[in-house]
Order: sequence, then C-alpha cells, then structure tokens
Amino acid sequence: MTAPLTPEEIRDVNTRYHDVAADHYDAKWGIDFGDIGLEQVTAKVRKALGGRVGELPIYERSLEIGAGTGYFTLNLLRAGLIERATCTDISPGMLATLGTNAKRLGLQVETESADAERLPFEDESFDLVLGHAVLHHLPDLPTAFAELARVLAPGGTLLFAGEPSRYGDRLARVPKRFAGTVAPLWRAALRARPAPPAEGGAPDAALEGVVDVHAFAPGELRELAQRAGLQQVRVCGEELTANWFGWTNRTLEATAEPTDVPWAWRQYAYRGYLVLQELDRRLLESRLPAAIFYNLMLSARKGLSR
Repeated sequence: MTAPLTPEEIRDVNTRYHDVAADHYDAKWGIDFGDIGLEQVTAKVRKALGGRVGELPIYERSLEIGAGTGYFTLNLLRAGLIERATCTDISPGMLATLGTNAKRLGLQVETESADAERLPFEDESFDLVLGHAVLHHLPDLPTAFAELARVLAPGGTLLFAGEPSRYGDRLARVPKRFAGTVAPLWRAALRARPAPPAEGGAPDAALEGVVDVHAFAPGELRELAQRAGLQQVRVCGEELTANWFGWTNRTLEATAEPTDVPWAWRQYAYRGYLVLQELDRRLLESRLPAAIFYNLMLSARKGLSR
C-alpha cells in the first residue's frame, strides 16, 4: 500500500501539475472570457449568494485563492462587481497565464504566488475572498479557513464555487463508464480515428490523479466555515444533468483523434451543456439536496467588529 502524501508533497505536486497545465488549461476546460464566461461567473455568484446580479454589492478589494488563469476574477472585473483585484496561486505558471489573459482583456490585477494556508496579507485586508475549484486541492483546510477569515474585513463576504461533492462525484462515474463502453461505436459513427497515445503520456497526466485530495459533503464545508468564526453560512449545489452530459461527451472526445471530431459535434456538445445548465438552475437546484449535485458552492459573512 502506498503511503499517503504529506501536506508538503501535496503542495509540491499541485505546483508542478498546474505549472505544466497552465498553457493549455483554458482550452482543456472551455474557460471563456467573452459574454458566455461573464454570464457563467455572475450566475454562480448569484446562486452562491442567493440574489440577483443587479442586487449584488460592488466589492472594493477582492482576493482570489488559487486563481488559476483568472476565470473568476477577470470575469467579475468585466462585470463591474469588483474594483481592485488580487489573485494568488501556488503555481507561478498559472499566474503567468492569468497575467497574459488580464493584459489581453485590458484589466489590472495584482498577482502573488502564495499558499492559502500562509497568506502574505495583513488582517482584514479584503472585502471579498473567493475561489473556484480550489479548496479540494488544499491539504490543511482548517488552517486555510482560519487564514481566509483573518484577511477578510468585518462584514466581508467569503465565496467558493466548483468544489466537488462526494456523492455527486460518485454519480458522475456512471456517464464516464457508459461513454468508455460505447466509445468505439461513437468513433465509428463519426469516422474518427482513435486518439494516438501521447509519447511519454500527456505532460500533466502522471500528476492528475493525485492533485485532488478532498471531495465534500455539504455539512463539512459548512462546519469549516463556522469553525473559522464565519456567519450566515450557506452551501448549495449546482450541475446535475449538465454534468452527466458534459462528462459523457468529454470522455468520448478524449478517445478520438481531436482533428476527426466534427465541428457540428462540438457545437452540439457545447450548446447542449449550456441548455442543461439552465435546466439544472431553473428546475433542479432549488428542489433537490445539494449533496447529489456535482459541484458545491459555499458563501459566508464575517461579523462586524464590536
């Protein structure tokens, strides 16, 4: 039996994986900085906080943890929901790509290479502390939450989205297995050749299986925030049918030579995913338990100083 990685080893693996992945990360995950990306991000904020975009406050000072290539912060800047943005990541490669994206979009962002468990900022420095798909990478969550609460100003907002649900992740294995089974028939129907094996494997493939160290039950995220002294804690779920559809298509596409996958198929997969996102939002997310959705969202507030 392989010994579990130490916290320092987890941090090192995450740094190396995300450095290697930085150049192709946006393309791999369909990250968008146009109208669609802006709508996706503002919709996530609206759901996490339980309000409408037009009713949301404008945050003067924001800090994003594990900002990656800038998906959340850059789109929130474009939406006018934050004024001054600071982005941290453990990966210098990700921060370099974020800087390139910000320059292309004409946006000003401060970046800092930092570990979420040891933030190099003064107490009460930010009105909004946020992250997307980052908490599940952190080895020491109680310490990280204490740091997040420390740098958050009184009355400020904590917001994290895109965190894997433990039960939802198990449900997602079903469409992945189904797609793997029917992939030869799918390729034959599209006249697509099998994907050639990458020489030596994909550069980040060897690390991909060890960078995710947590999947959450809603109560676990709620308890972490409450133990850090945060208030008005809210946990909700998003993406169910969209997730099943997306993982089915992504698994199929991964088995084929990329140039053989027709444009019409890619449009069907992309637009179908957006339609099912809307279905989940309108019909399912407010009616079904958060635990069955693929992603969890957490929001909380820091109490006012006395």
